[in-house]
Amino acid sequence: MRKVIIAGNWKMHKNQAESLTFVQEFKSEVEDTQENQEIVLCAPFTSLTAMSKNLHGSRIMLGAQNIHWSDEGAYTGEISGSMLAEIGVDYIIVGHSERRQYFGDTDQTVNLRLKAAQQYGFKPILCVGETKEQRDAGETEQIIITQLKENLVEVDQSNLVIAYEPIWAIGTGDTCESSEANRVIGIIRQQLDNKNVSIQYGGSVNTKNVDEIMAQPEIDGTLVGGASLSASSFARIVNYQ
Repeated sequence: MRKVIIAGNWKMHKNQAESLTFVQEFKSEVEDTQENQEIVLCAPFTSLTAMSKNLHGSRIMLGAQNIHWSDEGAYTGEISGSMLAEIGVDYIIVGHSERRQYFGDTDQTVNLRLKAAQQYGFKPILCVGETKEQRDAGETEQIIITQLKENLVEVDQSNLVIAYEPIWAIGTGDTCESSEANRVIGIIRQQLDNKNVSIQYGGSVNTKNVDEIMAQPEIDGTLVGGASLSASSFARIVNYQ
């Protein structure tokens, strides 16, 4: 059975005090989730240590937003797998479109980051998706298939989550129709050797559309941006109906 994974990506939001306030409010609202479901909070690096201590013993798992492929070295501003392992991280977001667009990640560096995450026993969440221009040109399938082919070289698909995040829907309020997201995620699954990989949808997920999104048979969870910043909002998404 494929696992349902609801993950919040806080991006560059929340200092340590704000993160801990969120955790205290959030924990009590998600105690009765289904057994086949995992909840993940992907926080800024500065909050991870404090959150790890406060999440101990709960069903909420901790995620980082990036990882470097080297154990150490002259890589200013990066963070290694050994550093994250010391904190107690469970998940790592890899290849988010913002990392690709603003910070130079390529399919090749995404592949290196995926393998580094797995080397340390983390479960990476690989983000793939197309731009508005690519979708309008009818290139959605081609773009995503190419990303998967290059990102997943020598990657263990038994320890992997994939998030389909159409770039044109991230933070825009322009959510992909749930039936179309389901169709594309079905195409993603066809490309995988392991058909039991959990595949999320991400892109303007909120309290109003999550029920319809999660009703789709191919969709195994959501990667949530802005709506994960509020404890009550994200709890409603976690407790979808």
